[in-house]
Amino acid sequence: MLADRLVAWQRQQGRHHLPWQNTQDPYRVWLSEIMLQQTQVSTVLGYYDRFLKAFPDVAALAAAPLDEVLTLWAGLGYYSRARNLHRCAQAVVSEHGGRFPETAEVLMTLPGIGRSTAAAIAGFCFHERTAILDGNVKRVLTRVLGWGEDLSVAANERSLWLAAEAVLPDKAADMPAYTQGVMDLGATLCTQRKPACLTCPWSDICVARREGQPEAFPVKTRKLKRSKRESWWLWLEHDEQVWLVQRPATGVWGGLWTLPLFDSEELLAEAAKQVGAQKPEIQPVINHVLTHLDWRLHPRRSLLNQAPCAADLKHLTGVAVGADADGVGRWVRVSELASVGLPAPLKKLLPAP
Repeated sequence: MLADRLVAWQRQQGRHHLPWQNTQDPYRVWLSEIMLQQTQVSTVLGYYDRFLKAFPDVAALAAAPLDEVLTLWAGLGYYSRARNLHRCAQAVVSEHGGRFPETAEVLMTLPGIGRSTAAAIAGFCFHERTAILDGNVKRVLTRVLGWGEDLSVAANERSLWLAAEAVLPDKAADMPAYTQGVMDLGATLCTQRKPACLTCPWSDICVARREGQPEAFPVKTRKLKRSKRESWWLWLEHDEQVWLVQRPATGVWGGLWTLPLFDSEELLAEAAKQVGAQKPEIQPVINHVLTHLDWRLHPRRSLLNQAPCAADLKHLTGVAVGADADGVGRWVRVSELASVGLPAPLKKLLPAP
């Protein structure tokens, strides 16, 4: 009954306008699913369109340099997704002849594809009867089923997976509508706060609504621990060029290009002095908020009358926030900054070409 109602509702009232809907192309579905992880639809739309123009199929994405992929991804956040996207495309081409596997079980063996993403691809594109369970779907199912177990406990989450499998539609042909429908409920009606219960197709059978406490679900007691960081950015300019260093492949801004980072203003001033830069000028502080981190960045801009030799610049990739430095740096013309993968706050800071 749950599935039949949802399928009928989705076909009549669900979302049908998004560019990755109404397709059974696994490349497009996969791309949208990766981009939509912890990212709003409104943000993803522009990135999705630009990615498809640059990489119209999985072979094009696999053949592209990682730097090009990261440049297009810059600003979307969670950069490990972009690296895994590139690795996954290469695996599809090299291991599967350029065709995505048709089962969730095999899809899960690919880089960056977890259980829920694999199920979405398999359900949308190949009509496999397998459940998705992202954050929105957990909220929808725990409410309608009255699932009050603590989802920070792994065993309880495994049980919810079983419950999600148990309410799938009987007909494989209904899987795309059901999968889209449970996503639509979480995104448009069964929201975290003030859910629109009166227009929900499951309103009369929803346990959480009957008990008058839908916002109490899902139950998850373990909170994400946030940390704080403070760094100083050295913005070196010479002859309309900016000195950038590449971040390591893992960690915050992995693989992107950024200004050299320092743990203190004293270290930054010493580095600027060693390369013969003018006294750094103070720029407005940037407060960069990430899911797990509040990062306070202090940009300092300094001009160089002449470019230092390579030996003098080498230390500007080695002292930046200790282990965060990768040892790779280069001059980039201001006019070419748009073609380089920069973190979002740096794109706003540096002059537009």
